[in-house]
Amino acid sequence: MKKIFILLGHENKETLSGALASAYQTGANESGHEVRRMNIGDMKFDPLLHKGYKEIQELEPDLKLFQENITWADHIVIVHPIWWATIPAILKGLFERAWLPGFAYRYVKNNMTWKRLLKGKTGRLIILQNSPPFIADILFGNYSSILKSAVLRFAGIWPVRVTRFYRSEHTSPERGEKLKKKIVTLGRQAR
Repeated sequence: MKKIFILLGHENKETLSGALASAYQTGANESGHEVRRMNIGDMKFDPLLHKGYKEIQELEPDLKLFQENITWADHIVIVHPIWWATIPAILKGLFERAWLPGFAYRYVKNNMTWKRLLKGKTGRLIILQNSPPFIADILFGNYSSILKSAVLRFAGIWPVRVTRFYRSEHTSPERGEKLKKKIVTLGRQAR
């Protein structure tokens, strides 16, 4: 059994993103995995780095809980939409505030290399976007690399598997049910 942390990176739980996060949670619970979940829309924190990393801002309780959940988990699942070819601003703000040196990574003396402090964990990104695949991939490039490589892998979380759903705003109820069943299966497998 695994300890799984699910983060819904869409501010509105009443969306397909929210339904897929719940589907993953359902599958994981059915298989007896321990699950914790946070919904970014319920979290209270300032997403702005007012002075960059020159001065670390005091973390709000929800950011401390987020860090505790990341530390606790064996497997981290992030469900989010793509807006303007990237992750939602609030989700980026969450990582800018909480993915700190000493928590997720630590630079070594020369600042050219770093220690990955979250090694041994795996990840899953469930990404929804409205663009068709050929437009997304050709015009906008690999939008999953922000979280997959620059955030999670940078801290040692690997492998990170990606499930992408295109044309998400035009999902029929039948297609929505098929997507949820697929995600329930991933939750059961903790993959």
